[in-house]
Amino acid sequence: MPTAAPERPAELPGGRPGAGPTSRSFTLPRGTGRTAARVAALTVCQGALMVGFGLLITGPARGLWPMTVEDDVNEGLEHARTGTLTTASLFASEAGNTLTVIAVTVLTCAGLLLIPRLPMWRQASFLAVAVSLQSLVFLVITEAVDRHRPEVHRLDASPPTSSYTSGHTGAATALYGGLAVLALSRLRGPWRRIAGAVLLIVPVLVALARLYRGMHHPTDVVGGLANGSLSLLIVGRALLTGATVTAPAGARPAPSPANAGTRPHTPGPGRTVVVFNPTVTGEADREALRQVLERHAHRAPVFTPTTAEDPGTGQTAGALRDGAELVVVCGGDGTLRAAADALAGSGVPLAVVPCGTGNLLARNLGLPLTPTDALEAALRGTPHRIDLGRVEGDGLPATHFAAMSGAGLDAAVMEHTDDRAKSVLGWPAYVLAAIGTLRTPRMRLTLRLDDAPAVRRTARMVLMGNVGTVQGGTTLLPAARPDDALLDLLILDPHGVGGWTRALTTLVRGGAKPPRPSAVDTTTAQDGDRSGVPVEFLTFRRAELAFDSPQSRELDGDPVTPGRRLTAEVRPGALTVLLPAGGR
Repeated sequence: MPTAAPERPAELPGGRPGAGPTSRSFTLPRGTGRTAARVAALTVCQGALMVGFGLLITGPARGLWPMTVEDDVNEGLEHARTGTLTTASLFASEAGNTLTVIAVTVLTCAGLLLIPRLPMWRQASFLAVAVSLQSLVFLVITEAVDRHRPEVHRLDASPPTSSYTSGHTGAATALYGGLAVLALSRLRGPWRRIAGAVLLIVPVLVALARLYRGMHHPTDVVGGLANGSLSLLIVGRALLTGATVTAPAGARPAPSPANAGTRPHTPGPGRTVVVFNPTVTGEADREALRQVLERHAHRAPVFTPTTAEDPGTGQTAGALRDGAELVVVCGGDGTLRAAADALAGSGVPLAVVPCGTGNLLARNLGLPLTPTDALEAALRGTPHRIDLGRVEGDGLPATHFAAMSGAGLDAAVMEHTDDRAKSVLGWPAYVLAAIGTLRTPRMRLTLRLDDAPAVRRTARMVLMGNVGTVQGGTTLLPAARPDDALLDLLILDPHGVGGWTRALTTLVRGGAKPPRPSAVDTTTAQDGDRSGVPVEFLTFRRAELAFDSPQSRELDGDPVTPGRRLTAEVRPGALTVLLPAGGR
């Protein structure tokens, strides 16, 4: 799918030499109409869902648990009131007050748009639209669902709206959840996660405060949390994880000066060469890595940036031609794959410095995920030879993958995950992108493994891997090891809700873990009653996959040209990697 152009700032008055006069464009970004229509349609669905749930709990389900014990919860909180808790609940409740929410939203959006060198129209739109849509849906809900407030002493004046849903809780969820997303996108280091966690706790505190103050039933605050979360999900899917809307030129921040003037350097004989992705490795990161290298006697390391045209293969090949004795790769799985393609079979050791979103190979090799820690661990370690997968297909020249390659659902997710979303959200951006790709059509394929006869399969996804674990600790290929001279294959083919449930249960449990014999081993996961579930694990040295129709394909998380064929084979011990003690 198309990718938004690199961001540039609006020019400043009296700018540097060569800058033109200040100009502001008020042209609507391309794709606004289509995105607005999609958001509107999903918001209507959100409102219908929330209204339906409200009518359910006030109607047919009114006499069922947990609605039958809600009054007990409210009465118990009323009896537990103390002066200190009442004061604390007042402050928490005010965090979701209408005036507070409006003021914080306006100030944040103004800052995102007006602070020099920080214009972020997409993030400002995300926050403003999410908060506004939550409020709109809330008003519709309160008109459609008439629910009285709890029969306890209420510490606040009762507004004219219905008790369902909690407006304070919904507004706080949209606002502070949105701020958590922005904090995760702007901050670095340990404060990034701390700030995000603190902001995400605020809506929960608001919900508890509204219960404590006798303003809502428990299901009302649950509805508020759901309403705010759905608004964030819908707007985030449209503005942060999609590339449908492209910002107009002149309204975006500039590339970092550290990256703008960087030029490739020609390494001398015996030099240590650092191949880095400048979009995820800033000047401060490079300086920190330089200090680590020099502490380990790697003097005057040469830093060579990747480019949009060459993500690392050419730079690494050039380093080898000039006699590099160590190649350090700083980037995500795509940068690492490109460098590994050039390093395959060379014997020159690679130090992996994970700076991307997935970092699958680093995770599976047991490396730290902090760049400087990963480099320290590698330089203190020893060389280990690991396998690579060599893959080719129609429209796909022969190349290598270090972690995984596949077709179908996983490749469609990669296609629909915007780079900007990954920089903002990290790997959860893949989860959001998956929402729109779950209905990817089932594919039909012919599969041949090694010298075995060809077989026919249907599948939602086929995934070939040199390693088995992905983000969140989920193991998709339980028997995969990066140094066993074999590749592993997952065929996922669930049918209906029951099939998806059994498939996900199998994957979460780690699937079957077959032994690793010298011959090819095929295992179909089975549940407790020995009936087959729609997950199949296989191992191979060479695999030929022929699809009946063109399919989305990916290599180490990067989408490649769709096609009808993939051929993969293992290259045992092709890549030499520096690993710490205990690494794979």
